[in-house]
Amino acid sequence: MRDFAIRKGKPADSRQFIGLLLALARFERLKPPSLEGRKRILEDVFAKKKVNLFVAEKGGKLVGYALYFYSYSSFLAKPTLYLEDLFVLGEQRKGGVGSALFRRCVEEAVKTGCGRMEWSVLAWNKKALEFYEKLGARRLSEWYVYRLDEKALSKVPRGTS
Repeated sequence: MRDFAIRKGKPADSRQFIGLLLALARFERLKPPSLEGRKRILEDVFAKKKVNLFVAEKGGKLVGYALYFYSYSSFLAKPTLYLEDLFVLGEQRKGGVGSALFRRCVEEAVKTGCGRMEWSVLAWNKKALEFYEKLGARRLSEWYVYRLDEKALSKVPRGTS
């Protein structure tokens, strides 16, 4: 029997969720969100409902989370559940928390009629790559991920010309 619960995030989780988000930034060796960014993500999750949050709770404390949103596949003519973050605190790994969070996202994708579920994994995160491939996920080699960051977005010409 597992000693944690997976549930939808709620506004009362805000402080602990931000703590997990900062821990993820450290793990991924990335700059954490600014104070303004932290306020925006809480608003986007809990007020605007732009993104969705599942949390793993153990002993009254959050030990992991999954943050996801929906995009759309024009060729499948169905939504896609995009898993933005899946994170479990280091000391809680190997206890089934990550697997339970992932499987809860799969259940949500099926429940909402998604044609697929997608996510990105850092190339150096071998444990995550192994985990996903064991579940039957395949890494796409025919697609390249491109990104315009905020600075680049401001430089792209606007209009129809």
